[in-house]
Parts: sequence; C-alpha cells; structure tokens
Amino acid sequence: MNHYFELALYALAAVCFVYFLIRGIYAKVFEAVLIVAVLALIRAVIKFTKVELFPALRFSILLFIFVAMFLANEFGFYTIFPQLDKIEHLCSGVILCFVGLLIFRQINKNKEAVKLHASTAVWFSLFFAVAMAGCWEIYEYTTDQLFGLHSQNDSLVDTMWDIICGTVGAGATGLYLSFKAKNQILT
Repeated sequence: MNHYFELALYALAAVCFVYFLIRGIYAKVFEAVLIVAVLALIRAVIKFTKVELFPALRFSILLFIFVAMFLANEFGFYTIFPQLDKIEHLCSGVILCFVGLLIFRQINKNKEAVKLHASTAVWFSLFFAVAMAGCWEIYEYTTDQLFGLHSQNDSLVDTMWDIICGTVGAGATGLYLSFKAKNQILT
C-alpha cells in the first residue's frame, strides 16, 4: 500500500511540474522538483542506512509530505484552511515518535544480553518526539530572525500551539505504541 502511495506522490509531483511549467508559475515548478528530491532523499537515506521502516512510519512520512508539501505549499491550502499548520505539527509528533522508536531499536539491536522493557522504548520515543518539536521551533525562530521570515507568525502563542500539537501527536502515538507493546520485552 505504501509503495503505491509513494508512486502516487511522484506522479502528482510530475503533474504539478508540467501544469505549473505551462502556466509559467516557476516557484511552484521548483516546489514540485523539491518534492521529488525529498522523496528520493528519504529513499536514499533508507537504502544507505539499511534501516527498514515499519509500515506505520513510512505511511506517516508519506502522508506528511502530501499534507505539508502538496496541500499546504503546492495548492495553497494555508489560505483555505488556516489550521493546517497545526495538523502538520500533530502529524510531525506522530512521525517523530515512530522515528524515536526506530532510533531506540537501532541503538539496542546488538545488545543480546540486555533485555529492555517495551515501556522504555515508548518513553524514549515520546521524549525524543517532544524534544524534536522544541528543536523545530528553535529552527523556525532562528530562520525568522536571520532571514526575516514569518514562520512563527511573530507570535509566542503560535510557537506554543505548535509544540503542544507536536506533543499531542507524540502522546497519542506513545499510547498506541504502549497498547501494541504491552508486556513485551524489546531487545
């Protein structure tokens, strides 16, 4: 299923490329190229690191690309649906929690003698995701200050809601992981 979703994203990017090229909207043409580059980069990183993404993580990443890069940027949904940014931060919390779990598994994959409770993996994943939500807001603040951007809408309220949304997404994913891993031991 994820394979077809990824192929659909490539196809949609190609359609956007041609459409916006014909219309002479070169910023949107560049965004279509950027989407293909991001998809290819993700595939290259996975191949280079030899890490197998579990289906839920791969789906979350592809869905995030669709929402953030296609709906928000290519099709201008920020003006149609102002809360789209919050949905993106919710999704990023989900993705980052799964990435935290992936990192935890990679760190501990060769430790046969040490048995770790599944709850340790879930807590690590949750804390990783929440920390990354904060790091992302630091990045946004820095780029706003250096380049005169307005990704934080010059608002502490926007920043805090972004962190809250990322934390809620991570928390929901942590609950899901807890349910899936109840009473299991991870090695």
